[in-house]
Amino acid sequence: MSNSQPNKSKFNRIIDTLTYFDIIPFLGCLKRILSGEKSQSNSINVQNKMNTILVVGATGGVGKRVVKTLLDNHYQVKTLVQNKVKALELFNNKVTIYEADITDPTTLKPEIMENVTAVICCTGVKVQPVEGDTPDRQKYYQGVEFYPPQVIGSPEKVEYEGIKNLVNLASSYLKPASERIIFDFKNPTPEVSEMWGALDDIVMGGVSESRIVLAPQKAVFTGNVSTDNSGGFASVRTRNFNPPWDLSDYEGIELRVQGDGKRYKFIMRCEGKWDGLAYCYSFDTLDKIWQTIRIPFKDLTPVFRAKTVPSEGKFDPSRAYSVQLMLSKFEYDGDLNPHFSPGIFALEIESIKAYNGQQKPQFIMISSAGVTRPGRPGIDLEKEPPAVRMNDQLGGILTWKLKGENALKDSGLNYTIIRPCALTENPADKPLILDQGDNITGQVSRDNIAQLCLKVLENPKMTNQTFEVKEGETKGKTDWQNLL
Repeated sequence: MSNSQPNKSKFNRIIDTLTYFDIIPFLGCLKRILSGEKSQSNSINVQNKMNTILVVGATGGVGKRVVKTLLDNHYQVKTLVQNKVKALELFNNKVTIYEADITDPTTLKPEIMENVTAVICCTGVKVQPVEGDTPDRQKYYQGVEFYPPQVIGSPEKVEYEGIKNLVNLASSYLKPASERIIFDFKNPTPEVSEMWGALDDIVMGGVSESRIVLAPQKAVFTGNVSTDNSGGFASVRTRNFNPPWDLSDYEGIELRVQGDGKRYKFIMRCEGKWDGLAYCYSFDTLDKIWQTIRIPFKDLTPVFRAKTVPSEGKFDPSRAYSVQLMLSKFEYDGDLNPHFSPGIFALEIESIKAYNGQQKPQFIMISSAGVTRPGRPGIDLEKEPPAVRMNDQLGGILTWKLKGENALKDSGLNYTIIRPCALTENPADKPLILDQGDNITGQVSRDNIAQLCLKVLENPKMTNQTFEVKEGETKGKTDWQNLL
């Protein structure tokens, strides 16, 4: 965290502020060259620590693509695999890796679920061409060309008992998330110290100074605010989030704070400009009493340099660029803060959360189209895919997959079950088609399934849904908004 130092000159403090937030890039570049510091910018690329996703079966054809898609979209990823060496080769220390066997519940340790908000299960029993097939032949499960298959392992143990074990683990730790912790100062991550910097009235000629410091189980916004030199405000602000956070599924922000009887401001921005439009909310504190302050997004006031600008409209929570806390002599439009007094101040913060969020899928399961067709009256096996025709020869693989689906549905978790048609190694260059009722046949790219998992993960409307998916016949892009 950028801390104001009492023994620093006023000039040095101004330079520190300008360079920390990269307000004048030339000054920051020159200072870093002279001091040997690494380059930084006004924005900080931070993975969403409160959206940690566990990918099970992460080294498989779909799993490794899901991991890459999540990382590309700034999620933190944990992986559960049977072969840690293979996972290390694939992911190059970009993810947390747990080695376990879902068919053995003793290997599924509680730490696997720590900080996890959702599970994407890509595991499954291995199906491959019968022994003796040459390596250059297309694999059975790529759905491109049929060769007599064989199952490696037990469908009952993997597709049913394993899924049931995994669901039991997840349901013990995943709870429906109506809130999202943005900053957890009780358990801060290393990135927190890189995100917050002091922004005081010194940039306007004043002499106030502040900082945010980490203390046991909290952070403290503290300092000395002065009205000398026509000043009168102190604040701490994050660098811009890159990419901006999408909080559109939530109603507002919740602060857990202990103050000193003063009135503070909470400020957010939905643009990346340094000196641009801000959205503010003033709140009063009680001296040495913990409070929960709820700030609906609709109650944030658009402000430019302490003047309200109602014409700018409401705050856009889908583009949250930064967060700021301020103690100021001024309210808005020339009014004074009725609970302001100069001098030492301290606002203790336990957390900053988004609240009243829509429920989203907690457990996404990659199953298979055709799971309900073995034994279904009226089925013409000659027109069905090989997996349906050969379900008995393959150890009842589809039957056990369906039992695994039911175990998930019975768990109480918010689930989404994706049933792909025949999986291929083709690029994701054809639009997806979704259906329900387990009647469609066709093919679908693994890359497309990975993209679908991401979209499902972020869409409340996909909660507690089961559907089949295939690709269209002609090339084109998927219209995700209409599809989901």
